[in-house]
Amino acid sequence: QVRLVESGGELVKAGGSLRLSCRAPTAIFSTFAPFDMAWYRQAPGNQRELVARITSDRRINYADSVKGRFTISRDNSRKAVYLQMNNLKPEDTGTYYCHAEQTNSWGQGTQVTVPS
Repeated sequence: QVRLVESGGELVKAGGSLRLSCRAPTAIFSTFAPFDMAWYRQAPGNQRELVARITSDRRINYADSVKGRFTISRDNSRKAVYLQMNNLKPEDTGTYYCHAEQTNSWGQGTQVTVPS
């Protein structure tokens, strides 16, 4: 079952920026703050990979490929997590998924395309 909703993906030129949003509208997230949240991505034919993670106490991890370019953040009052993506590259192309760790919840994904 889908319990998270991603948005913001689109086609953008290399060097451009996007901000992805993830909302947690379902009842299990009536209290959002305790959840460790993450962004994953999957390119066609590739394994799903972790892009960025932010814990309930705001510890942050990034994949090496996005360090210095992407920023993950959260707004617990809005039950949302964001991924600011700057200096986008063709290798960033893929479907981006939001994940809540404690409930193993996923969204349906939002597509990011960066032409080469």
